[in-house]
Amino acid sequence: MCDYSLEHMASRPARVADRLVSTSFLGTMTRGFTAPGEPHTAVCLMPGTEIAFDAPPRYQSGVFFGRKTAPGTVARFRSVNRGVPHTHRDALEFPDGTIVMLASLLPDQRATVLQLPAAPQEHPRHGALAEIPTSATPEDAGVPAAGKLERTPG
Repeated sequence: MCDYSLEHMASRPARVADRLVSTSFLGTMTRGFTAPGEPHTAVCLMPGTEIAFDAPPRYQSGVFFGRKTAPGTVARFRSVNRGVPHTHRDALEFPDGTIVMLASLLPDQRATVLQLPAAPQEHPRHGALAEIPTSATPEDAGVPAAGKLERTPG
């Protein structure tokens, strides 16, 4: 997923172990990730992708508030502001709950893709594709709770 302002740029999905560089994209009012040596191709992250920065990332905190440093080096990519048109939606969530908009990252910071989100799976009961949330219970995945085994006639 790439922010709405990058939809008309060349892009590719992130892969595990990709090296990323935060950058300002020419002709847009946003920032995102590229791979070293690919400055005109946005590397798009799916929600749930985990990345590790080489150092705690720095970001712009509003026009008048200056610059801040994130509370760690590992973050999970999130999509926020869904359904709000023409609003940045790419964000990073740090373990303490801090959310940093990707468009506010300062350029030239390096990170590595640690893990991609699980692929959608076929739901065992309904046959439809469904993503199981990270906070899923066994019942959400179609697995009966302990002591509640389903019995089939026969």
